[in-house]
Amino acid sequence: MSGNTTDVIVIGGGTGGYSTALRAAHLGLGVTLVERDLVGGTCLHRGCVPSKAMLHAAELVDGVAEARERWGVKATLDSVEWSALVATRDDIVTRNHKGVEGQLAAAGVTVVRGTAALTGPRTVRIEVPGAGGTQQWTARRGLVLATGSRPRTLPGLEPDGDHIVTSDDALFAPGLPRSVLVLGGGAIGVEYASFHRSMGAEVTLVEAADGLLPLEDADVGRQLTRALKKRGITVLTGARLLDARRTGEEVRARVRPSRGDETVITAERLLVAVGRAPVTDGLDLATAGLATDERGHVPPADWSTLETAAPGVHVVGDLLPPPSLGLAHASFAEGLVVAETLAGLTPRPVDYAAVPRVTYSSPQTASVGLSEAAAKAAGHEVAVNTLPLTATAKGMVHGQGGMVKVVAEPGPDGRVLGVHLVGPHVSEMIAESQLAVAWDASPADIAQHIHPHPTLSEAVGETFLTMAGRGLHQHV
Repeated sequence: MSGNTTDVIVIGGGTGGYSTALRAAHLGLGVTLVERDLVGGTCLHRGCVPSKAMLHAAELVDGVAEARERWGVKATLDSVEWSALVATRDDIVTRNHKGVEGQLAAAGVTVVRGTAALTGPRTVRIEVPGAGGTQQWTARRGLVLATGSRPRTLPGLEPDGDHIVTSDDALFAPGLPRSVLVLGGGAIGVEYASFHRSMGAEVTLVEAADGLLPLEDADVGRQLTRALKKRGITVLTGARLLDARRTGEEVRARVRPSRGDETVITAERLLVAVGRAPVTDGLDLATAGLATDERGHVPPADWSTLETAAPGVHVVGDLLPPPSLGLAHASFAEGLVVAETLAGLTPRPVDYAAVPRVTYSSPQTASVGLSEAAAKAAGHEVAVNTLPLTATAKGMVHGQGGMVKVVAEPGPDGRVLGVHLVGPHVSEMIAESQLAVAWDASPADIAQHIHPHPTLSEAVGETFLTMAGRGLHQHV
């Protein structure tokens, strides 16, 4: 067993882990990054990047139908060549993966391929596959836990990678199914339902809560539900899965909706999208005096630095409990905070209330800050303004409906508490609202800035103009 010493050891090479490693190395610290699979983690290899690549392909398919049915462009879709679609997706992932590897190498980060376990608050044992043996490492400054998450499953629904799948393997299942039952109406479930519908599948989406995207503003869920139903997706909310079993080449599920009788749904593929669980198995947290909470997260003792109860041990990414959001862009921010803390700086803590949340379905949703219900529950007196995207010329051009909803304190100078968007390309529109929420801006602050015409962002500007008492096309 060899002994090695460095400044910082990062366990896990996903977004939280590699961002910590890069920033720490750029600040002059020696960094060792331990990853048992591929750097980039779930987001790059099984989540954010490949799924959004596939959703872009779905958008192109939808565009053919829109061209023909709405614009008189006599286009037809012969077929989707699955192998070509997959090859393009994999090329995007591969190029991103090589980019991350190159950045780590250029920064001087030592990457060890192996499985790490804690042997103390600043020491790690790494089992390297093959003839690599066992390595012992010591961190002078601190350890960072960034081991990510895996899809949650349900008892009796064991994934087989073909007919019963999780979000991790849904994109890599063979071919395109003719019918899909999606269990879970959060962001992951909605995105996969949207993708498969664009690709021609019959889709049923089942959510136990009373609305889709239950963590978002209720109006977002209602708008999205209407849009998905218009696209031909069967949406069952307030519905409970009683059981499911594979019968030949199909899955047969019994579902009890909130209203009406028990129903039987048969589909070629069942996608279980009921959330993700932190991965801590094999870490031996107890040797550093650490334990997980009831949901398997590793809570920090100090949210400003993300340091745990064990001095020098920090945690980032999906291992963190709420208010962390388990989102890649939040993990990047957490990695910066931890790296700068270990370098002796005093970074500003992550403002989780100002982290944007995006669902890349068709239509998309994007939100930041408090929902109307959450703002009222927190004791705020609120003013709300909602504007349909079709109230703007560009919204009419896209023809997908959607909305802008702003939740603020009353009056032109009241603080903006939350902004909620539904519609085409709103993932690219939410950054402005993130700044408004993070900087405690008011409608009057935003209203003085000119939005280009004709654009979808113009709807955001008009919403704030109205709340500032200067509305042109909207009067409330």
